[in-house]
Parts: sequence; C-alpha cells; structure tokens
Amino acid sequence: MSQNIFPKWSNYIPLIIAINIGGALATVVFIFWYWFSPKHLEVGYKPTQPIPFSHKLHVAKLGMDCRYCHSNVDKAAHSNIPSTETCMNCHKQIKTKSPHIAKIHDSYYNDKPIEWVKVHMLPDYAYFNHSRHVNSGISCVSCHGRVDQMEVVYQAKSLSMGWCLECHRAPEKHLRPKDKVYQLDWEAPEDQITLGLKLKEDYNINPKEQCSVCHR
Repeated sequence: MSQNIFPKWSNYIPLIIAINIGGALATVVFIFWYWFSPKHLEVGYKPTQPIPFSHKLHVAKLGMDCRYCHSNVDKAAHSNIPSTETCMNCHKQIKTKSPHIAKIHDSYYNDKPIEWVKVHMLPDYAYFNHSRHVNSGISCVSCHGRVDQMEVVYQAKSLSMGWCLECHRAPEKHLRPKDKVYQLDWEAPEDQITLGLKLKEDYNINPKEQCSVCHR
C-alpha cells in the first residue's frame, strides 16, 4: 500500500492559487477602472487656497455676479482668475483688519500675484471655449455645480470626455434661457426637455461630436 508523500491540505493549493490570482486580477482592474479614472482623481478635488474665499458668502449672500470676478468667461475661450485689483475694489474699505485681507493688500501694494490653486483642469490636448458655452445657454452650474453654495470650491463634475459627450448628444437636458445662465439658484421646470428642445432650436444649438472639435 502506497503512502501519500504530500499532506491532504496540499490538495487545496491549486484552489488557493486560483483564488489569489483572481483576486489580484480583480484588484488591478479596480485600480485602473476607479482609482485611475476621473471619478476618483478629479471629482471632489478641493485644494487649500492661499487666501480663504467663500463663494457662498460672495455669491449667495452678497449677490455678486460671476462675471464681476471672472470677467472673461463670456468673452474669451478661457475664464480668468480675478486679479488682486478686482479684490481691492471692495477690500480697500471692507474688512481691512482681517489677516487674510492683509495678504491681498500685500499682493496689491507690493505687486506680488496671489498664487491661487487651479481647481478645474483639462488636459492640454482638450480644447474648451467658455464663452461659446455660456453664450449658448449653458450655465456655470452644469460644469461647476452649485458654486454659490460652496464655502470652498471643489470639482463637482468629472470633466471627462464621456461626460462632455453626454451633453453634446443631448444639450436639451442642460440648456436654460440665456438670462438665467448666471442665476445659479434657478430651478429648471419639470419639463426641462421640452424647454431645452425649444431653446436648442431658438439658439441654433448643434453640438458636434467629431474628435477635431475638442482635440485641435
């Protein structure tokens, strides 16, 4: 009678190896699918700024229009970060004793730009024209979320290619009257699609999907 060389538990080694390999493959797929995707790397990104700035205070409470600070958003392809001079229009007289406002004064009087940290970033190979979108009835909210409710601005949308294409394929879901583009608390009607389709026709909106539209 022959005697087994290996113990009985060794019979489970192939199963254990298969489970480990399967788990490793699942982990790799998950890492590339989620951890390396815009869903994780971009959405929720909320960097600390050199000077705290509350959009909720300035926009929702004080009623400031987006275009006062971001004055190029409806005129140029790229939206501008407000200059120190823009801040000083108010803060020469308002909250002058604040240590944070003192940083603005230092920037202004010593000609030192404030090093704001950019929140919303697109890759260099992607072209996006701000003025084209806001002048077509696309609100800041569609891309940036309810900024007027943010104490600290963060990235609310993925800004991925697929996300952009969803809007290009069905802009009626996002179109609003042009006089409501900067009214961030505007509520869409229950039948947004009907309104959107009408505005799409009225504004002659015909978004393209060819690669060359965004990759120039």
